[in-house]
Amino acid sequence: MKTITCIANFKDGDSIQGFYLCVEKHLRHTRSGDLFLDLQLRDRTGSINGKIWDNVDKLNEKFNAGDPVAVSGNVDSFKERPQLIVKKINRASVQYYGRYGYDPSLIVPASSKNPNDMWKAITKIIRTIKSNPLRKLVSMIYRENKDILLVHPASVKMHHNYRSGFIEHVLSMAEIADQLAVHYQLDRDLLIAGVFLHDIGKIIEISSDLEAEYTDQGNFIGHIVIGRDIVRSAAKKITNFPEDVQIKLEHMILSHQGKYEWQSPKKPKIREALLLHLIDNMDAKMNLFALALEESAEDGDWTDRHNYFRIPLYKGDNETK
Repeated sequence: MKTITCIANFKDGDSIQGFYLCVEKHLRHTRSGDLFLDLQLRDRTGSINGKIWDNVDKLNEKFNAGDPVAVSGNVDSFKERPQLIVKKINRASVQYYGRYGYDPSLIVPASSKNPNDMWKAITKIIRTIKSNPLRKLVSMIYRENKDILLVHPASVKMHHNYRSGFIEHVLSMAEIADQLAVHYQLDRDLLIAGVFLHDIGKIIEISSDLEAEYTDQGNFIGHIVIGRDIVRSAAKKITNFPEDVQIKLEHMILSHQGKYEWQSPKKPKIREALLLHLIDNMDAKMNLFALALEESAEDGDWTDRHNYFRIPLYKGDNETK
């Protein structure tokens, strides 16, 4: 295989070869009744729509949605958006394509921040929790789940939906919470513990394979209740864990989404729970805004409306920062 081309470097008219994740695959008909394959391909730098017009039956048997694929084709544009016309495609594996440069890390979007550096920053903040029971609780849960937390996304398709997105999200929240706890004279220990544990159920709700998906437990129960159960189980292992602190922490987990219509079993009823919800929502929205700017394929100062906010977003100043 010649030089591997990442999606972010695709240019109209390019002939490319590379490795991507087939996120979606649909067999469709043209207006004249001919079959074609409609694909969504992704790597760690972006995503692109793909089309297979020729040899559809033969190529359709070579891969499935969710597979890593080796692709060759030509970059085209349709309605002013880039599109890949796929000529050859096969399921990729390290066994057969490793010698050509295939590595699973090439096709999984990841945080721009070093996960080990983020982990060190997180453990440093955890050590500043003055309450022995809360510090032991957070430390225990994070220590026991370190391997998965280092790589886990924070969501399937929303904010921080990439490798190590979970720890990027909670670290950002903790840094904000550290400042606001002082400003609003809140229980800092409780707030910081809530930040680190509010989404802990996502390590069970969401798989962390090449393509993040909801697990059966995620679909049946959801991360909020799963997270409450993780915390409740861990608290039992700590001698004389204060019942009043545990109830407040569980309430923060159950109410962190803020509204019933956002699948929150409870609304925030203490100040620390309200601030947790607001910081969580703010950090998520700022990440979604940044992702919309990064993924925009349009020239000029504005994105199109195809983003979470459903409005054009200004990106002119972003290019100079």
